Amino acid sequence: MTYYHGTRADLKTGDLLSPGYNSNFGRRKPASWIYFAATLDVAIWGAELAEGEAHQRIYIVEPTGEFFDDPNLTDKKFPGNPTKSYRSRQPLRIVGEVAEWVGHPPEKLQAMKDGVERMRQAGIEAID
Repeated sequence: MTYYHGTRADLKTGDLLSPGYNSNFGRRKPASWIYFAATLDVAIWGAELAEGEAHQRIYIVEPTGEFFDDPNLTDKKFPGNPTKSYRSRQPLRIVGEVAEWVGHPPEKLQAMKDGVERMRQAGIEAID
């Protein structure tokens, strides 16, 4: 299975993505998990919602340890794991980059950003 991670970090093949960086959600506190998905669409959301002005990137990654369904996008919100979203406390190794991908339409992206902002204002945090 191929796994993806969307971000604005400028990395290269062989680098490790690790937990401990500020979350893109809520109060943006350091996350104790690293998130990834088996669908390109979820990785695109990750890249588009990542804070900062750097170039959006989608890396092809491989988990280096145990991983679990992401409760932020699975049973707590959707039955099962239709988004194929996961998280791990172990690093993800970058094995490649998706060079060409198409982002979401501007109105859909803005609706998602508005929803994330509403959750932040309501004090809803990512499930850690």
